[in-house]
Amino acid sequence: MQSASVGIRDAKMHLSKYIKMVQKGSEVIITHRGRPVGKIVPVQNQDLPLEERIKILEDQGLLNKASAKHLKKIPSPIPVADNIAQKFLQEDRKNDQ
Repeated sequence: MQSASVGIRDAKMHLSKYIKMVQKGSEVIITHRGRPVGKIVPVQNQDLPLEERIKILEDQGLLNKASAKHLKKIPSPIPVADNIAQKFLQEDRKNDQ
């Protein structure tokens, strides 16, 4: 995560600029006479849909967009008899107790 250090007066005068930086994932440290006194950081919103979280990571350069040639086909599930997986799971849980 990138960070910028700015004085209080500069932060007041250019607040919208620093808010945009924070929206892009940076943090802004506010200083008073050269000493850090506060920090503006992005809100960690886990309620965003997966697509939006991925887009944010791509915009920050932390993820690369997948190309079609790199995508792997996920194999189909293995068919099993009626509720056999559920029975095995329940049996396994009983053994763990």
